[in-house]
Amino acid sequence: MIWSIIGFSAAVLTMFSFVPQIIKVWKNKHAKDISPVMLFQMALGVSLWFVYGVYRKDPIIIIANITTFITLVILLFLYFFYGRIKQ
Repeated sequence: MIWSIIGFSAAVLTMFSFVPQIIKVWKNKHAKDISPVMLFQMALGVSLWFVYGVYRKDPIIIIANITTFITLVILLFLYFFYGRIKQ
């Protein structure tokens, strides 16, 4: 039981770790401080964790990484959207 709580807590923290960055980029209308390499690297890592979760049939791993991937896609969209705006 304790391990499920630890796993769930880690998943929640990870799932929403990019939300503050999304809010900052949205609010400031620029993403000049964000590394696209880091975003792509995280997207690849999260994708691999998802595959691992499917292999293990672990819903916590699967849901956490789908949610994290979605937040990464939003941040990538904002990065490229605001990167095209001249300031």
